Amino acid sequence: MNMEKDVNYLLQRQQISLVKAQSSRSAEGRAAYEKLARGYSDQVEAYRQENVKLVNLAL
Repeated sequence: MNMEKDVNYLLQRQQISLVKAQSSRSAEGRAAYEKLARGYSDQVEAYRQENVKLVNLAL
């Protein structure tokens, strides 16, 4: 993951996707928004893992 990405932006997009999934009128729409939310969650987790690696290297 590009470390230049703003983790707050990713978290915001994840939350928006979850809200849209909840309000979706179709199963397909709900599944699509849930997939987007998982993608954002995966990016946030990758960002966090990279930060852990950097901290451990600094120790």
